[in-house]
Amino acid sequence: MANSLGVGERIRILRSVQNRTLQEVADKCGLSKSMISKIENDKTIPSVATLVKIAQTLGTNISQLLEQDSWDRAVVTTLEEAEKKLVKTEKGYHIFPYASVYHEKKMQPFLFVARKGEVIPHEVSHEGEEFVFVVSGSMKMQVGDTEYVLKTGDSLYFNALQKHGIIPISEEVTYLDIFV
Repeated sequence: MANSLGVGERIRILRSVQNRTLQEVADKCGLSKSMISKIENDKTIPSVATLVKIAQTLGTNISQLLEQDSWDRAVVTTLEEAEKKLVKTEKGYHIFPYASVYHEKKMQPFLFVARKGEVIPHEVSHEGEEFVFVVSGSMKMQVGDTEYVLKTGDSLYFNALQKHGIIPISEEVTYLDIFV
């Protein structure tokens, strides 16, 4: 796939190559046909959990959906570049996938920015593990039956099969979330 293809286009191509319908992928992901269509047409930016479900359904991983065809050995991203390229998901938080040009990476690091009153409360679960590090601000993070209060400098590592979700405590919380 060419570098100019977006995530939605990559999803559409994978689905088409596999001769799968929008409805089939939607059912397997627990999403609506309309939502898959909006994602494929870049009319909405899916949450990370949604991307994980789509990737699993299509027999790939989130890194393969996000990365561009490249074999870069090192990828440098300035804070200014990451903040400028943040995109808002349907769940109300903003994300930036680091190192999207790095080919076949083993982990997927994201910058998240969540603002009080914008995040739609939800819980997700997916395969893999996650590491969360709070860069600034504070948030509540529910993992399974336990609620953690995380503030600047705190981190949390957990099995992502456990239902989890966040709610900002401060007006804005910025955190790194690394999926493996």
